[in-house]
Amino acid sequence: MSLLRVDNLDVSYGDVRVLHGVSLTVGEGEIVSLVGANGAGKSTTLKTISGLLRPEGGDVTFMGEALTRLSVATIVARGLSQVPEGRQLFTLLSVRENLELGAFTPKARGTVGQSMGEVFALFPRLEERQDQVVGTLSGGEQQMVAIGRALMAVPRLLMLDEPSLGLDPLQVRTIFRTITRINSEGRSILLVEQNLVMALGISHRAYVLENGRVVLEGTGESLLRDERTKRAFLGM
Repeated sequence: MSLLRVDNLDVSYGDVRVLHGVSLTVGEGEIVSLVGANGAGKSTTLKTISGLLRPEGGDVTFMGEALTRLSVATIVARGLSQVPEGRQLFTLLSVRENLELGAFTPKARGTVGQSMGEVFALFPRLEERQDQVVGTLSGGEQQMVAIGRALMAVPRLLMLDEPSLGLDPLQVRTIFRTITRINSEGRSILLVEQNLVMALGISHRAYVLENGRVVLEGTGESLLRDERTKRAFLGM
């Protein structure tokens, strides 16, 4: 059984249909990427899975449980956590305070100390700067905080929306190494990313979205070699 299953999602903004029958799965221990040109519907898909948007049609199930009628907080408590595009941190609070805010579910509150230690082991720089105001950190460091905050919720599935956005090449490589490490430690990953080569390079499987529809799916390696992926990505 798939950890996450999305079946035939239809989503609109007002009168404009954005997703047309989108289906995908994420299995235990997988990194699955969702790639495509800007405006293809990638972020909308994640927001719908997270409960931020309600679909007009289709189903989302996580560990066999339907999510489409649950609140965002309940979905997080079930074990699904999202790192939003643009990070959306509390920039006037410290690193530690931002991380603590991620542990708001009853289960997460019971393991705050352990989870904080795991985040600091993953990102030693955050431990060094735990009392520093987040707004004074670099973009790469802020992305570490955003990922760490999501991990504080103790998710089984971590969803990341454009984690490399606005970062320099060195920071991008660091973030992707971190994603691979998180996966190797037992968490499944659903990744939305504009960096096609990096995303498909670490993915077990991937889906290509074009104009709100899944037009290709396969292993990361096979899609990276497929000329149709490049055409869809470039909006050609």
